[in-house]
Amino acid sequence: MAQITASMVKELREKTDAPMMECKKALTEAEGDLARAEEILRIKLGSKASKAAARVTAEGLIGLHIAADGKRGAVIEVNCETDFVAKNDDFIGFISQLAELVTEKNPADVAALGELPMGDGTVESTRAALIGKIGENMSVRRFERYETANQLASYIHGGKIGVLVDFSGPEETGKDVAMHIAATKPKALDANGVSAEAIAAERSVAEQKAAESGKPAEIVTKMVEGSVQKFLKEVTLLSQPFVKNDKQTVEQMLKEKGASISRYALYVVGEGIEKKSEDFAAEVAAAAAGNA
Repeated sequence: MAQITASMVKELREKTDAPMMECKKALTEAEGDLARAEEILRIKLGSKASKAAARVTAEGLIGLHIAADGKRGAVIEVNCETDFVAKNDDFIGFISQLAELVTEKNPADVAALGELPMGDGTVESTRAALIGKIGENMSVRRFERYETANQLASYIHGGKIGVLVDFSGPEETGKDVAMHIAATKPKALDANGVSAEAIAAERSVAEQKAAESGKPAEIVTKMVEGSVQKFLKEVTLLSQPFVKNDKQTVEQMLKEKGASISRYALYVVGEGIEKKSEDFAAEVAAAAAGNA
């Protein structure tokens, strides 16, 4: 039997947000296979085991800027070590300048952004000076820039969630959609944008759930397809119930307003970055001790 370590339990819990003991049981059943253990939790716990994408696991802020013409804009994420620094005026100002620079200068990547002029030096030298002044590390993680013949709308929630939308139609509609995206965090605009890997993973879970029902094969097939289609409706923007009126989908709302969306960027601070927690590490170690 594979040895289930504290670090394995910790990793699975961070991926799924499932209870500690459930993680241990799943890893034991999966003989230490993390991917299989995650599937087991999805089967047992359903949506409760799929929270990783919505969890903030590092500190920092999202910056947004849209040019005066409304045709060019950018969203950027800059990380720091503590939330205290994320509230620092110098840090906030730095991010605001970066979002404007990306919008106006269109750098190819983070490295190219670092070489752009800022103040008496470059973005990189300014970042280094800010680290020296504040006494905490910070890094420019990612950015996305849009230039369009249509319009851009944006929404930022508490500095931690930022959305940039390329759309056509009434200005208020663009803002409403940006707020909806921040609230529901869709994976894609429509089903065509959902990765084959995500669909395959969902299908695998659905197949195992359906198989446990004991129903005839043809019914199981329909159950699986129904589950996959339900998943796609839940995670694609156009198919989601509109947050301001759940009687209609976002697509129906857009049609009613004479509007359309071509693309969007959604940034959540720290998404996918592991955040250290000494207390949590101790909790994991204690919970996993029974495996020794």
